[in-house]
Amino acid sequence: MKDEFMARHPESPFVAERIPFHPLVYFPISPTYRVRAALERRATPEEAYLRTNRDGQSVMRYVGDLTFRLGARPLRLRVFHAGEGVGTSVFVPFRDLTSGRETYGPGRYLTLELSEEDEYELDFNRAFNPYCAYTDAFECGFPPSENDLPVRIPAGEKVWAADRNPRTPNALLLERAGAGRPPTRPAPRARVARSAAKPRARPKRGATRSRRRSR
Repeated sequence: MKDEFMARHPESPFVAERIPFHPLVYFPISPTYRVRAALERRATPEEAYLRTNRDGQSVMRYVGDLTFRLGARPLRLRVFHAGEGVGTSVFVPFRDLTSGRETYGPGRYLTLELSEEDEYELDFNRAFNPYCAYTDAFECGFPPSENDLPVRIPAGEKVWAADRNPRTPNALLLERAGAGRPPTRPAPRARVARSAAKPRARPKRGATRSRRRSR
């Protein structure tokens, strides 16, 4: 379903930018990377700024931290809300030890729907790439350093193309600066697909609203 959307839908980054499409690639589904997580909410969400692939800033609300275990190892990820228009959907950008190798170096995304119980199934099999993994026409927020996981997560979407896989966010920014490529269009509003596996008929974009740093 997602390949069909990416190949044909007018909101697909491939269709919008006239990029030849080939099917997305995933790790085999593994129950090891589907874990229970609890959200430790902040008493008051605070404004947060995620660096972007254009060296700008995505404006978010830092909601709290998901705590979970992979095997015996305790881990945590910061959770962000992208503002009005996304309802109760929250955004979890992350990197891990596959980033820049088997997976997109600047990071991948997960999304969740907030619940009153604040207990969630965190399924890394649904991890997906932001649109800037496919084209520079979209502006995407990078995970903060707190969301760099010190473990391998061989689950979810792999890198789409070897020549579009900088090892780190900094490598991507240096590459763009060296090439002198200006942004091709304003960043789309903060919209992300609900999952990599089962997008809606009109999935939301993986790009986020951005604000340039003052010079």
